Amino acid sequence: MGNACYYSVEKLLSSSLLSKNLKVRIYKTVIVPVILYGCETWTLTLREEQRLRVFENKVLRKIFGAKRDEVTGEWRKLHNTELHALYSSPDINRNIKSRRLRWAGHVARMGESRNAYRVLVGRPEGKRPLGRPRRIWEDNIKMDLREVGYDDREWINLAQDRDQWRAYVRAAMNLRVP
Repeated sequence: MGNACYYSVEKLLSSSLLSKNLKVRIYKTVIVPVILYGCETWTLTLREEQRLRVFENKVLRKIFGAKRDEVTGEWRKLHNTELHALYSSPDINRNIKSRRLRWAGHVARMGESRNAYRVLVGRPEGKRPLGRPRRIWEDNIKMDLREVGYDDREWINLAQDRDQWRAYVRAAMNLRVP
């Protein structure tokens, strides 16, 4: 869906009549919400995170265009570091992690009678299939918290303190990944 949305506004993003700021606003208001719909519940693998990063870089390259090399005078694509310097907002994976942590705190503070909380703390019955276990949503939450400096196992207890949890959510949004 994100690709379809991107190609529907591709001519606007490559237009020389629109400013780069307006193109970035189009990206943030039209494309990003379509891509991130329901991302709070995703269990992303590293490969999927890489694919999202590649998609975002493709869109940003379309917005900011090519750069003329001072030495040779030839046009070249912008490097990823140059792209992220021009696009001052957090990348798409940071956005996903922040939203996922915000939703996790919300669910952890729900009452025991709510279905979302029961799904979070419940364990399914029966035998699991052979092979490596699939990554579950809670594993992603623990990994996100480890990235922002929280290493305790009991993150549900931490989520009860709204102010401290908000600080971790903000930290997840502001981390820069090379």
